[in-house]
Parts: sequence; C-alpha cells; structure tokens
Amino acid sequence: MIRITDKSKCCGCSACASVCIRNAIRMQPDDLGFPYPTVDTEKCNDCGLCEKVCTFHPGYSKKENLETSLVYAVRHKKIKEIETSRSGAMFIALSDWILDHGGVVYGAGYADHFRVVHKRATTKEERNEFKGSKYVQSDMNDVFKRIKVDLKAGLKVLFSGTPCQTSGLRASLLKTDMTNLYLCDIVCHGVPSPRFWKDYLALIEKKQKNTVIKVDFRDKNRFGWKAHKESFTFTNNQSYTYDYKFYKDLMFRNSCAVCPFTNFQRPSDITIGDFWGWQKAVGEEFGKDDKGVSLILVNSEKGKAWFETVKSDINYIETNTESCLQPNLQHPSVIHPERNNFERDYCEKGFEYVLNKYCKDPSKTFLVRVKKSMKNRIKKLIGK
Repeated sequence: MIRITDKSKCCGCSACASVCIRNAIRMQPDDLGFPYPTVDTEKCNDCGLCEKVCTFHPGYSKKENLETSLVYAVRHKKIKEIETSRSGAMFIALSDWILDHGGVVYGAGYADHFRVVHKRATTKEERNEFKGSKYVQSDMNDVFKRIKVDLKAGLKVLFSGTPCQTSGLRASLLKTDMTNLYLCDIVCHGVPSPRFWKDYLALIEKKQKNTVIKVDFRDKNRFGWKAHKESFTFTNNQSYTYDYKFYKDLMFRNSCAVCPFTNFQRPSDITIGDFWGWQKAVGEEFGKDDKGVSLILVNSEKGKAWFETVKSDINYIETNTESCLQPNLQHPSVIHPERNNFERDYCEKGFEYVLNKYCKDPSKTFLVRVKKSMKNRIKKLIGK
C-alpha cells in the first residue's frame, strides 16, 4: 500500500492510481493544489502494485536509452508555428506526424477557467491547445487509463509531459504493448502550485475589473523569445503583462528539489527544451529573429526513427551534449529557502498575505537573491 509520509518523494504523476484494479487510490490535492495519492483501506487488498509502478527514484528504467542522446537545434519551417509555440515548434512537427497517421495526442491544455489539465486531441485544431508553456502542474485525471485503451485499439499515441509524467506512464502500462506509444518530455524546471495559479489569476482579474480570456506564458510576438514575458488578454481585448514567472521557485512542488530525471538519461523517446546558448553551438543566424530555437534530445531507437519522419518539416543542425548543458540537465531546481514558510503562511493567512510578504517587490527581491548567489560563488572560487 502506497503511503506518502515525505512529500518530496511523490511527483504526483498518478501512475499508482491508474494501475489500482480496485480503484482504491485517488489523487487528492493538498493545500497548494498539488495532487497526492490517498488510499481507501477498505477497498485496498495490499497487492503492492501501486508501489511497484512508482518510478520517482534514480532506479527508473533506462533500458530503452541510447548510449548517448543525439542533440539537435531545431526550428519548424513554418514561422507561424514558431510564433505560436514555446520555442522552435518541434512538438508541432512530431504531433503532426502522429495525427496524420490517425493517431491521438495527449498534452497539457485547459479546463474550466484556465485550470491546467492533460487532454486528448484527435485533430490539429484540438492539439494546438497544447502549444506553449504552462507554468502549473497539470491535472492528469484519467489520462493514463485512456492511453491504455487507445494502445489496445491499435492507435499511435503521443504523450507529452514532464519527465516524471512520462516515466510514470510507461511504468503504469505494465504488460500493454507499447509499440505505438511515443513519449516526449520537456527539460523541466519544476512544477508550480495549481492553487497559486488560480488565486493569481483571480487577483489580476480583480485589479483589472475584467475577465481573462487568453493567457500567454511567453508572449513572443510582443516581447520576443528571450524576454520570457507573460501576458493576459481580457474581454475588452486589452492585454497586460504581469510577472507571474517570478514566483515559481516559491511555489514548486517539494519533489522538484530532488528530481531524479535532471540528466541526459531521459525517460522519453525525445526531449524538447529551449536551446539557450544556441549561438555558440550552431551560429547566431539560426535564431536571430528571437522567435525561438528548440533543443532536441533523441534518446531511443524509436526516437531516432520518429525524428527521421519529421525532417522534411524542420530546419535542424546536429550538435552535442556539451553544447547544450543547462542547470536542469545537470541537477534539480533549487527551491526557494522560504518555500515551507510560504506554504505555512499561505494556508494560515491566505494568498494576498503571502503575496505581500514574499513577493511585494519582485525586482528588488530578485536582485538581492542574485547578489547573494554571486557572493557565494565568489567565496567558493577563492576558497573562503
């Protein structure tokens, strides 16, 4: 029987709940909205299957991995796809191939009022909702079970998500034939609180006295790719920019601090990320329009074949792992030192209290943290 006594040891992927044949496990949100498994002891027969499929540990399966991932800088040939995607629109090329072959695509979209959930798409129009960044942990609902049904029906299935989600999905499928399963993960920096996102959205609507109708977590058209600016559009068609991203390390899930997937041994066929520093790796001309360059890691034989099928839709340059090293390909994100105090105050005193206490002046707070970080690095360098 799965028991979560240490929150840092659960990523909330839902693999345990999806394999329980007695439906004894439900994913319940905690005070920050992060899902954790709870067990109905009257239904549970203590078979241990839920514990068996948990892969949130360094021993997750790597048997499908190439000895060394193949590394590419990628941009879709259609600029419109790049402009509406997180970086270079590689996900569009990959998912187009799946849909063109009668398959289905699972990715992060919205339900209700911008609540982030994983959804199923059978058309390109439905799939387009999965474009772009969504800085919130998604609700997996019954997605793993639906994927199992799709695979048994002989459909090609693309699942895109965080590495812990893709690893959990693979483990949960057990004896299911995974020949038609294509896994795509992201270079993940951590998943922020669903409750904070909900309260934050309500706050900006209160400030503007209007309702948000569109969210863009990276407004490349107005600010460019590197600016990393979020924008919110309201019913009067006015758009405003707010600094939501600043709060992320205050509200990350506890497990993000010990993530075992922050390396090149990825639990997916292909990994997608932002290719920061592409200029030195492949030359400045490749992404000079500041619309985005995708970092692609091809991690398995299936990934290699998949990449070959989409080459006609993309511009790409092969490089190597040394040219694309990023913090989250080397170690987990560093959680804010006040994170636990933040959660306590949030639960006891509410959203606006923690916003004023911990986030009142983001620019100054950020500069203080940067200065402290630089001082610590200098001390290490000089041996003091």
